[in-house]
Amino acid sequence: MTAAKPFWTVVVAALLVACISPAPLSQKDNLAYVYGKGGAQMPVQARIHHISNDRSRIYYQLNTADLLYKSDGAGGAFHASVRIRYEAYDRSDAKVPVDSASIVLDDVRTGPSGEMDLIGSMDLRLGHQRAYLLKLVAHDLNRDLQSTVFLRVKGGDGLNAQHYMPVDTSHGLPYFTDHFKGGKVRVRCEACTGKQITVQRHPARTALPAPVFASGNSPDPALLAPADPPFPVQVDADGNFMLDLSVPGAYRIHSDTAAAPDIALYSISEAYPIVTTADDLLKPLRYITSNQEYERIQRSGDVRQAIEQFWIDAAGDRERGREAIRIYYGRVENANRHFTSETEGWRTDRGLVHIIFGVPTSIYRTDVGETWIYGEENNLMSLVFNFQRRDGATDENDLVLERDPVLKGAWYRNVESWRNGRVYQN
Repeated sequence: MTAAKPFWTVVVAALLVACISPAPLSQKDNLAYVYGKGGAQMPVQARIHHISNDRSRIYYQLNTADLLYKSDGAGGAFHASVRIRYEAYDRSDAKVPVDSASIVLDDVRTGPSGEMDLIGSMDLRLGHQRAYLLKLVAHDLNRDLQSTVFLRVKGGDGLNAQHYMPVDTSHGLPYFTDHFKGGKVRVRCEACTGKQITVQRHPARTALPAPVFASGNSPDPALLAPADPPFPVQVDADGNFMLDLSVPGAYRIHSDTAAAPDIALYSISEAYPIVTTADDLLKPLRYITSNQEYERIQRSGDVRQAIEQFWIDAAGDRERGREAIRIYYGRVENANRHFTSETEGWRTDRGLVHIIFGVPTSIYRTDVGETWIYGEENNLMSLVFNFQRRDGATDENDLVLERDPVLKGAWYRNVESWRNGRVYQN
């Protein structure tokens, strides 16, 4: 399991509960900044937790290294000031929010300090009796920089993923991921207090996506492999239970075995989301290598050295090769952060497109998918990628590409550019 960074629970300096004048939310809002243009300088993470039938809360996390701390110039303390604002919308194409609120965080430091996570929360006044879309904006007031995330509040009867929250055993604060590198994880579910739930492990998905022009992906062997026998888990009087995620795979949790799983927690054996080992470097390279090249690198005595030499040969010299390595694997890590679902983000369709083509010029989101555009809209020369939510997906982040033979030329052009050591954006 990922080791926790030092954390600091934020102190609320002010609470503004009146509705504010929002920027409109629409299916035609360009969300390219969410995946790397603009907001990447100050990433904010968030998750929603349903505490009771009529009470929900949003947790958020920032890192001190991404904030600007200012002093008064008289040798006093350093302050970071961040406004956290949420806006709730009935639909993704709604223009006016049905609710909004904000808080201002004032984090005080006596001087330079190590990197720490700032974790805080806000209660959602709408609760979760109905579903709605939540827009969360973190605004660093000291340098006028914003970062935005969108979350869908799941409503209705019965339990869903937002009733469950993995928490750190050392301090009880939430994890902002459902993906772990083995170990034991504590999960909080107040609605499950004193009940017995059922857990079943499904094999991890490992297949790579097909090229963007292919007629379809080959079936992932993990989808055809049988799941482990289900096993019961008792939730204690405080609404907590422990899960052992030692074996990689998807651990699907059922409060009702006759219904779809409420949530799935994932155990990932690789160094997610950071690329650190030779194996981490090798596997994403499959997108731009031939079978023979890949197998030759895989069989080499020093895989890391063979990978570096591949990039140096492609770029023509060591400096350009290392720059290509930095950008290529930076995209792999960014894909892991944004697109991970039942498998690591770099293995997904959006991860594939992000690595090969880069950040789109425009991203438009609907209730069931996303459209990525490289180039000007309505230009016949622009590239358009449409992603739709996978049928039967247990994770809303699980989107699949609508493959198109028209994209074949662009695919080979971009792959060849990478193979020549050139970073090709679109």
